[in-house]
Amino acid sequence: MKLNQNPDAQDPRVRRSRTAVMQAAVALVAERGTAAVPLSDIAEAADVSRPVVYQHFGDRDNLLLQSAVDLATRELLPRMAAAANRASGRDGTLAMARHFAEHRSFYRAVLTSSCAFALNKALSGLIIPHNKQMVHEMSGGSLDTQGEEDLATFLTGGGAAVVNTWVVESADPLDPEEFADRLMRLASALPAIIDRTATTPPKGRKS
Repeated sequence: MKLNQNPDAQDPRVRRSRTAVMQAAVALVAERGTAAVPLSDIAEAADVSRPVVYQHFGDRDNLLLQSAVDLATRELLPRMAAAANRASGRDGTLAMARHFAEHRSFYRAVLTSSCAFALNKALSGLIIPHNKQMVHEMSGGSLDTQGEEDLATFLTGGGAAVVNTWVVESADPLDPEEFADRLMRLASALPAIIDRTATTPPKGRKS
């Protein structure tokens, strides 16, 4: 599955119809609690023809993937960026938790569907730059670029597993405040991890 595969995506009319289809997909999946929503239903809700949906997205998995990425890009990333300018590191974590709680029905359906792997990969790609910046600031330059990239990827993958379990398996209603506190307890171990990563010599070398 590829993102933004439509060559006419810059045309305002195309953008409007794509947006309508993606928003209809999010709404119907959330309402029904399943990713198995017929494309004909999504097309009808978006007030477009079914061939238009196929033209823009190819198939349902790609539509759900792009809808999820669009949702996260429009709502999650701006909240996290705004929170990054505040004093408390918990603000960004809480913004993330609130986003997934608000859209729990949609994300749970998609994260248990056939496009779950692609969705996790795409969302990780959105979050890694945020985590890389956090690692850079906390390490004070003690890690090289590759080290920062590797640690950010590691943290994002582990964080995604924790978030996925919370979204998919936790009892209703989700508690973003409690979950943010859980993640902050994990984050408190990050300085020690960075210090150990920065000071441990590569295998086969002596410090």
